[in-house]
Amino acid sequence: MAYVTFSKATDPNPTETPFPDEDRITAEIVAHMAANQRAAAERHRHAHRDAHAKSHAVLKGHLSVLPGLAPAFAQGIFGTQRDYDILARISAAPGDIHSDDVAAPQGFALKILGVDGDRLLPDIGGANQDILMVNIPVLAFGDVGKYQKMLGPLEAKARAPDSLQRAGSAAARAAAGVIDALGGTPNATLQGLALARVHALGETFHSQGAVRYGDYIAKFSLAPEGPTATLTGQPIGDGYSAMRDAVGEWCRAQPTTYLLHAQLCTDAAAMPVEDAAVLWDPAASPHVPIARLHFPPQDPYTPGRQVAGDDMLSFNPWNGITAHQPLGSIMRVRKHAYDSSSRQRHTLNARPRHEPQSLADIAD
Repeated sequence: MAYVTFSKATDPNPTETPFPDEDRITAEIVAHMAANQRAAAERHRHAHRDAHAKSHAVLKGHLSVLPGLAPAFAQGIFGTQRDYDILARISAAPGDIHSDDVAAPQGFALKILGVDGDRLLPDIGGANQDILMVNIPVLAFGDVGKYQKMLGPLEAKARAPDSLQRAGSAAARAAAGVIDALGGTPNATLQGLALARVHALGETFHSQGAVRYGDYIAKFSLAPEGPTATLTGQPIGDGYSAMRDAVGEWCRAQPTTYLLHAQLCTDAAAMPVEDAAVLWDPAASPHVPIARLHFPPQDPYTPGRQVAGDDMLSFNPWNGITAHQPLGSIMRVRKHAYDSSSRQRHTLNARPRHEPQSLADIAD
């Protein structure tokens, strides 16, 4: 199979093209998000992230790079068979905190500890690689221009009362069902609104945006395996913290396991990095397992874990090494938006940002 490659390690991405007036749009997006984050902090008397504000769990575990990877997949931190300590934060995607009775996209933020390589953001400190994923494979707003237009509606939805959000989700599910029945595919916006209230640990998560993968270009995905896969599609109970309770009940009783996959770009036109709304066809390039994640039984939401997840830890797709540099305008705006959100959250809460060096840095 032919993959899109860089001619040498230091080359820029051959398919990456700046969006028109990208710097101005990025600055406006970051300022808009920072203002909304400050407003939410005033309402709650505590600052949260401007996206993925509500934590369900903080997990400690291990990542094992799979043996015998083909050369195209044995790249970057996956180039050598070895084990890493990891942290994961499971969260709801909205930028405000709502009852889990409201269906919402779910996030899986992965932090791989002790990674060797040249750093993309050396000022952050530490030697970790962050991979951020959600349970929708594409974004409704695939570039910074569309993202800027979507900010207002997304934030209005995040601020709406829970009763209105539940009604909106029910309507979206009905519309998605009609489209499915007619043989169509609901677009990414409708998919996000139509998500059912199912167990987060059983979901498959996606990086949505592209990243450099050593000499290649890839997207990441994460799928449950073994007993964890039995949670796929399983409904959760009712209640404000129903997802936290469901995740905690599972994690305290048995291990939680996943396979991390890479999907390599085979066609720069059909698999663009500059439009994260385009689904990369798995028939043209399958998702290939590259590593296994194992989380032993643990309590994922102790008071210490909650403080670590909400007030100490930060996740940024640019917190990593150059071999896995994020690509495309959505990923480029995230570089600035995530840094701004983290700095403001830690400043307003008078808490230092903490980039862990070991699992012992996070409370049990």
